[in-house]
Amino acid sequence: MRMSRLLLLCVLCALSVSLCSAACAEVDSDTEAVAGGQFKLGCVSCKMRGEVEATAIVDWMFRARGEADFVHIYTYDGDASRVIDERFQDRMAWHGSKNTYDLQDTSVDLLNVTFNDSGVYLCIINRVLSYKHYEYTTIINKTVELTVVAKATRSTASIVSEVMMYVSIIGLQLWLLVEMIYCYRKIAAAGEEALRASAAEYLAIASESKDNCAGVQVAE
Repeated sequence: MRMSRLLLLCVLCALSVSLCSAACAEVDSDTEAVAGGQFKLGCVSCKMRGEVEATAIVDWMFRARGEADFVHIYTYDGDASRVIDERFQDRMAWHGSKNTYDLQDTSVDLLNVTFNDSGVYLCIINRVLSYKHYEYTTIINKTVELTVVAKATRSTASIVSEVMMYVSIIGLQLWLLVEMIYCYRKIAAAGEEALRASAAEYLAIASESKDNCAGVQVAE
């Protein structure tokens, strides 16, 4: 029984890394797109309490370079999306949370990028949190300042982000390796203890049987 519990502990240790990776993480959007390609306008807003039910509607606004005001270009409510500005017609697609009204990843894809797409994009998330006796509305704003270039370039930020990603992966693997070694040693120690207990029990039974046989012989 003890060995089975330790084995279960090892399995939970191995699964904990994947469970952590499934958690919501707010990551800043890239800010450089290549003309003629596809670009993801990233916008992620994680709930502070995951157990609270919620619904959300997201609106994307755009202010082109040289313009003073934002214009409404896109909306999504969990069921359907709608491109509002004709400049983005057939060029915007939902890339966020799927099959849910609880939108936390509200990113969109910008297709067939042009130089006129340079500017500031504003992501507005209108979230309603449903508690037992009341509802609470929050509005989250996130901006993406997009620059469109003819050829992709690697910024210092992207290089640092990539390095940190690999460091995180290596760190998680080392942590998992340490946990597996720890679990293996616990299982091995439990196995040795079980063998010793079995041997002691066998010797005790054998000694008792020997004493019983000797008593029978004396009685005869």
